[in-house]
Amino acid sequence: MTTTPVTDLDTLVERLSTGERAWARTNLSERRELLLAVAAATAAAADEWVRTAAEIKQLHPASPLVGEEWMSGPYAVLTYVQALQETLRRLDEGVDVLAGTRITPAPGARLAVQVLPYDTYDKLLMNGFQAEVWTTPGTTEDRLRSTAGLTQRTPRQTRGVALVLGAGNIFSIPPLDVLYQLYAENRTAVLKLNPTTDPLADVYRKAFKPLTDRNLVEIVTGGPEVGAALAEHPGITAVHMTGSATTHDAVVWGTGEDGDAARASGTPKLTKPITSELGGVSPIIVLPGTWSDADLRYQAEHVATMRLHNSGCNCVAGQILILGSDWPQKNAFLTALRRALATAPARPAWYPGCEARVRSARDLHPAAEKPGGTPERTLLTGLDLTDDNESAFTTEYFGPVLGVAELPGTGAGFLDAAVAAANERLHGTLGANLIAHPDTIKGLGRHLREAIAELRYGTVAVNAWTGVGYATPRATWGAFPGHTLDDVQSGIGIVHNALLLDHIERTVVTGPFRPAPRSVLHGESSVSPKPPWFVTNATAGRTGRLLTTFAARPRWQDLPALFSSALRG
Repeated sequence: MTTTPVTDLDTLVERLSTGERAWARTNLSERRELLLAVAAATAAAADEWVRTAAEIKQLHPASPLVGEEWMSGPYAVLTYVQALQETLRRLDEGVDVLAGTRITPAPGARLAVQVLPYDTYDKLLMNGFQAEVWTTPGTTEDRLRSTAGLTQRTPRQTRGVALVLGAGNIFSIPPLDVLYQLYAENRTAVLKLNPTTDPLADVYRKAFKPLTDRNLVEIVTGGPEVGAALAEHPGITAVHMTGSATTHDAVVWGTGEDGDAARASGTPKLTKPITSELGGVSPIIVLPGTWSDADLRYQAEHVATMRLHNSGCNCVAGQILILGSDWPQKNAFLTALRRALATAPARPAWYPGCEARVRSARDLHPAAEKPGGTPERTLLTGLDLTDDNESAFTTEYFGPVLGVAELPGTGAGFLDAAVAAANERLHGTLGANLIAHPDTIKGLGRHLREAIAELRYGTVAVNAWTGVGYATPRATWGAFPGHTLDDVQSGIGIVHNALLLDHIERTVVTGPFRPAPRSVLHGESSVSPKPPWFVTNATAGRTGRLLTTFAARPRWQDLPALFSSALRG
């Protein structure tokens, strides 16, 4: 891969400035057609995309784990593009963006906008899963409807050229972030790839050719010096990045003594607007209840998936499991979890630095367990939520390390204590997971929804992984609002948000406690089988490919093969 010379950046930024002027003259109908062209180009490049991604992550082409690359790669981009073009169609036709969308009250003078299921296909493909976008407190429905569409309500008022510093772990993140800059922020964009994703540069260029041909997007490679030169370039008006807080602070404040001095004086090196998604230490709160052996096994696989998906190299991987010390089935669940971690398919610790991060976690926790499956998988039990020096609560491991902490109590008392611990003890605010038996949920009543409102996280998932929120195109994705440059936590701002909603606080996802057919046998309405993103799903590769094909061109006749594959997972 050829590195983009720093000396060429002036020309590149000037092209994007020219593109911005043309973008201001591009009407909504044309903008929508460009999205459809991106969808077609992405579908055409999907096989090459997944093949290259599997090579980067050292996955055998026939491994079911390749399904992760389909679903978190071209599938995620295609579903987002399809949702976004529908929003533009409504804006272009003068139709209320939220017409026909269910909007209900949420705790604390908030509104909840249902974004999953959105249509009949969602009801079939994601049966049993729901997602809502919650507004900030006090937002009225009139204000929500009148601002939906963001900058596309005034498309001629463009906002300059953005730099997108792409993530290196989940390969739909860079293109999705670029599309958000172009359509939500109304800026043209240069994408600086993380070196890990450099082998995908040509794939991204193929997918974005309809946009690069119009000087709306540029894609560059290279080391930190290229990103730094772009961030400082006078023609760049805003920056968005996905990565670590350390990288964010280096961009904003600088490094070394100069960076320390800039932070101390409150004078950032970067004075342009910057938005970010930076990960964190995500909790998995398991509410005590009475579970069957099958429930214990399934939810152990669920927790293992939250940690082991992508070898644990996810910004929203579950990291701290919070269990009830008084739960009679606590030990049985931990036994099932150890087995799930040990028997999940083996995969390399592919992301740079993973082995060193695992080694550091073990060095600080001499009693760390090694459940097996791969040499890196690590279980840290007995963590103390009252210990201010516990590094597992403040260090994002970005690898297959799972911590376990316990709190006393049951019912609402345990839930409230777990929410407080997640808010006060764990670093970051990107995503929080809760797992609860249907009887427990029924017993909590309204209190569960009120507890969700108390959780200061950008995505909260109940009986689902917060990664479902990432993959829901009309959901929002990002940290809980309110962070600042000098305490950025999980970042500032949101992405995805295909409805282009304003005044948004979080996304709330719910899923089925049991897969079909057990769900049906227990009187639950969901007929969802084991989800294809589970690391234990044997047909995830085929299902992911079929989902991607369907997302590119939704057709009823393609559903039987898709359902057949999913049901065999």
